[in-house]
Amino acid sequence: MKDLSRLLRPRSIAVMGSVWAGNVIAQCQKMGFAGPVWPVHPTKPMIGGLKAYAALSDLPAPPDATFIGVNRHITVDVVRSLSAMGAGGAICFASGWTEAGEAGLQAALVQSAGDMPILGPNCYGVINYLDGALLWPDQHGGRRVERGVALLSQSSNIVINLTMQARGLPVAYVACLGNAAQVGLAELAGALLADDRVTALGLYVEGIDDAPGFAALAQAARTAGKGIVCIKSGKTEASQVAAASHTASLAGGGAASSAFLRQAGVAEVNTLPELLETLKIFHAHGPQIGPRLCSLSCSGGEAGLIADLAAPFGLSFPPPTPDQCARLGEILGPIVTISNPLDYHTFIWGDGPRTTDVFATMLGGYDAGVFIIDPPRPDRCDPASFEPALQAIEAAAQITGKPAFPVASLPENFDEARAIAMMARGTVPLMGLETALGALAAAQAPPGLAGWRPLPSRKPTRPALMDEAMAKRALAAAGIAVPRGVSAPDLTALAPMAQALTPPLALKGLGFAHKSENGAVRLGLATIDGQVPMPGALGYLAEEMVTGILAELLIGIRRDPVYGVTLTLGFGGVTAELWADTATLICPVLPHEIEAALRRLRLWPLLDGYRGRTKADVAAVIEVAMRLQAMMQDDALEEIEINPLMVRETGAVAADAVIWKEAE
Repeated sequence: MKDLSRLLRPRSIAVMGSVWAGNVIAQCQKMGFAGPVWPVHPTKPMIGGLKAYAALSDLPAPPDATFIGVNRHITVDVVRSLSAMGAGGAICFASGWTEAGEAGLQAALVQSAGDMPILGPNCYGVINYLDGALLWPDQHGGRRVERGVALLSQSSNIVINLTMQARGLPVAYVACLGNAAQVGLAELAGALLADDRVTALGLYVEGIDDAPGFAALAQAARTAGKGIVCIKSGKTEASQVAAASHTASLAGGGAASSAFLRQAGVAEVNTLPELLETLKIFHAHGPQIGPRLCSLSCSGGEAGLIADLAAPFGLSFPPPTPDQCARLGEILGPIVTISNPLDYHTFIWGDGPRTTDVFATMLGGYDAGVFIIDPPRPDRCDPASFEPALQAIEAAAQITGKPAFPVASLPENFDEARAIAMMARGTVPLMGLETALGALAAAQAPPGLAGWRPLPSRKPTRPALMDEAMAKRALAAAGIAVPRGVSAPDLTALAPMAQALTPPLALKGLGFAHKSENGAVRLGLATIDGQVPMPGALGYLAEEMVTGILAELLIGIRRDPVYGVTLTLGFGGVTAELWADTATLICPVLPHEIEAALRRLRLWPLLDGYRGRTKADVAAVIEVAMRLQAMMQDDALEEIEINPLMVRETGAVAADAVIWKEAE
């Protein structure tokens, strides 16, 4: 790990180039950077109103941080010189490296840096709003703060847009990774979180370069009481091997990345507004709020709307206790129906003490409260009548010690000045009802399992398909139940062998990844005699059909080039992708995690005795998944898929199996 402290918190800054260097100087001056800024240019005597030095060797001292705004070929030489003189680090702004097919030039850049940290190349830079140090060549929307969140992005445009927010979020750092040739995501994120003035971290991530390192970072952040929230882009990209198996298709795209973030204890959101609002919650209240929420509004329409909008986010509003109902009834009178969400009407509007009593009584029975309130716009209206209710929200939080969130149903209904003032007092205004619910759901992200790290990843190989007869033998050797069966190279040899099996029988052609699509499955046969050969079959397998089936599941485990090994569970059969009712986990996993994943399936009730049905043997399913995980200790195995796994009242049988193994 490199020491990034001088680069991120410099006392002196050097800038190289002309136009870009002038922009960096202007931003440092605008933000009140207290240290010296030294322009370096071979011919210009002045840049940005400051004396320019002809060469790095002319500087008064080695700079803590340098913004290199020159072309990529000169950048390599500049980095070498900075490293040799003991500089603290550099931003490599120029493009045209690996992303443009110049991998060799990028490798030369890393070599020239030696032990000196560099960000980029193709990197926009870093903003330190805490100390006013900006290695940043463009406009931004931030302000000086004493503490706040860090924003780290693999897209410069995205993070520039985030700095323009008017939601009251205090931002301490903004940083871009660029090509991350030397300093990667986890390393830079860890350096930002190491600053005691940083309260939380927001990420826009296109790819995770070091999954174990990232998991360690997330655990360290949680231990320090700092939440991480992430947008992972590119989730709709199809896996390159999606055609090879259902598992690859169903675990591809965003399923694996979402599973990884969840198991690492990182909150995931889908939109930039949700990212900002979640960061506001983490900034004020730490990395996790409780799941029991109450909602209060003075309108039945708002109460109904939030109840409807909450469901897709997995949020619900438990009813108040009898004691709460009694006390609220005393304050509000008989006309008001006491419920959650609570429409407290307008009988107490403007009465600060009674409003505070209602808000505190309701909030005291929950982990956190949502208070829907939309102050009138101050340029055309007078918001004074809303002040008692707004003050009552903050008072309720102080009385109960619980988070109380004023929520504007429309984001523009909290102006920036009001939002900044409320955040300074420790009250988090959430802007936009649906965005607020997304942020509240994200802020309940699971804490992650202490010490959990994904299994090592590796580059994909060119695996070979093991025929089903061999795959079934491998499963049986691992302790997984399979149907009784016999195999042979042709039907003539198979027919007499199959006479020892009990009908009904299944006949399968070997050598197909997807048998149904290739017409290589025949079911319900009384005998194998007289069967017509299947075109393309490399052999045949006859099996006794499984009876007593309560559910058909898919269980697949495969190596992932980023996250190590993924385990996918769901409802299967030939309609597995049509149902798309699956859950993905990143190995290693424990039995209780597998059960929790099964319970997240939409069709879980079918396993759990829905409407008087017989309960399926879930323990047997979990045991199969654990045995598959153990099988992957064989490094030659690339993927194992059981589809379907026939689950019965007692036991589970692998009716079909595909195994991909590294070619010998």
